[in-house]
Amino acid sequence: MEGAADVERPLIHDHDHDHPQDECSKYTSDGTLDINNQPALKQSTGNWRACFFILGTEFSECLCFFAVARNLVTYLTTTLHESNVGAARNVSTWIGTCFLTPLVGAFLADAHWGRYSTIVVFLSVYLLGMLIMTLSASLPLFQPSSSPNASGIHGFAVYMGLYLVALGTGGIKPCSSALGADQFDGADPAELVTKGSFFNWYYFAINIGSLLSATAIVWIQDNVGWSVGFGIPMLVMALGLAVFVAGRNFYRYKRRPPGHCSSPLTRVAQVVVAAVRNCRLELPDDPSALHELLLPSSSSLGSTTKEEEEGDYCRIAHTSQFRFLDKAAIVEENKKGKKKKAGPWKQCRVSQVEELKMLLRMSPVWASLLLFFAATAQMSSTLIEQGMAMDTRVFGFTVPPASLSTFDIASVLLWVPLYDALLVPLARRLTGESRGFTQRQRIGAGLALSALAMAYAAHVEAWRLSMAAAAARETEGKKRVGIMWQAPCYFVMGAAEVFASIGMLEYFYDQSPEGMKSLGTALAQLAIAGGNYLNSGLLGAVASATGWITDDLDEGHLDYFFWFMAALGVANLLQFVYCSTRHKG
Repeated sequence: MEGAADVERPLIHDHDHDHPQDECSKYTSDGTLDINNQPALKQSTGNWRACFFILGTEFSECLCFFAVARNLVTYLTTTLHESNVGAARNVSTWIGTCFLTPLVGAFLADAHWGRYSTIVVFLSVYLLGMLIMTLSASLPLFQPSSSPNASGIHGFAVYMGLYLVALGTGGIKPCSSALGADQFDGADPAELVTKGSFFNWYYFAINIGSLLSATAIVWIQDNVGWSVGFGIPMLVMALGLAVFVAGRNFYRYKRRPPGHCSSPLTRVAQVVVAAVRNCRLELPDDPSALHELLLPSSSSLGSTTKEEEEGDYCRIAHTSQFRFLDKAAIVEENKKGKKKKAGPWKQCRVSQVEELKMLLRMSPVWASLLLFFAATAQMSSTLIEQGMAMDTRVFGFTVPPASLSTFDIASVLLWVPLYDALLVPLARRLTGESRGFTQRQRIGAGLALSALAMAYAAHVEAWRLSMAAAAARETEGKKRVGIMWQAPCYFVMGAAEVFASIGMLEYFYDQSPEGMKSLGTALAQLAIAGGNYLNSGLLGAVASATGWITDDLDEGHLDYFFWFMAALGVANLLQFVYCSTRHKG
């Protein structure tokens, strides 16, 4: 339904000439379609009426995802009996995979299925993964016993379920936010402003799901059982799938460009191959001599070819940056001065080249986000292990270490409305920027806060180690540092996410080419994957080279690792500021 390319708006009849503007305003101006492949009506499709279904589905997906991720390190160490380092690395690798698979979902959405169908298919895969996770914790066959074979079957089932979940989330993460943004008419000034708020409330919905996971679901997993703790999110996911399908009549579906323009990864590959093949050719001084389809003239609108339609839909102005790639659009002439015919892997359009340039311009921001997400990955690995070594009693109750992430979520839930209602209007008066802060300023603030959080975690760990050493000397009995001292670290991390993570989603959606919005969102998710893989590698390297991270944290120096992450964060912030000052918009 999103692939329709030749739908025209209804004609305005002669008797409607008195109110042509009213007739045109009934429909969206950005070419979106309704479920019947007709121009979308503004009053009955899109906007917040459609976003409620999308946000509800995202809520269920995130409740399910965090129900697994928040306490997974506990499950691996206590039920599968993995070591601290091994469990932390496996958790980071799994989370990294969850944010790597969006590349698959984005490709299928942009090139073949469309965002709606991609979400439906991958939600079904996700549901299957959760079913296997629930059964693996329920059936006696999978329960660990003295038999090594039984333990092996249990581990195999757990990891099969985990990686089906990772595959399933790959079709949801890049498409749900992009589909939500599609519900706002980019050519309507009022809806364009509202779209900026959508990303804030999208992240708000994510963290409502995360909040319930970090409190109720984690408590159920620790006190009732893992089968119930996985089964409840599975049922919520099934409900989310039903809600999403129920909203299909309200969605606006983005028209995909016709022809080969519908495959973004293919277009990118064609530019790279063509530029390499033409590397020996000289670029013309006049960029207008490069290959580009002519826009169809008004006199021939009724007989445009598919190529002409594509040229009209995908046209992007030429820029001088990354000039080597312009060689992909060189027009060769034969000895008689006539243009040679060339295939798409030898000659590309200027607009196709510019799509790749737009992606390359985002690469410095993408690289800076790797260390940011390596820092946030501590909340699902080392910070939980640190909490397990602290006094978990609070007012007579035992608090699961994974539940401290509640403060991260509470921070997000507090800062999103404050940012939207207070900071943006105030900053708008000071900067004149319609969003209050530029997307890069917002991301930079998040990078700074993440480095601050790591420095605080290092201070707490150094204090905990000194108290543990004193207890070992029996100078202060068995007094330990209370787990609530971790709360400020989680709270600052939450503020960092509001600035950097939401800014990232908005930045990659806005800066991506029109036919690559899902891919742009997937690149944002890929930064999260890269950060988690980076954290997995850093944990392994630091543990083997220094011995700072041990199974008994009292015998190691986890505080040194946190200081190391803080130092990397500061260096990353300086690099980001430098690149931002040199950026050409």
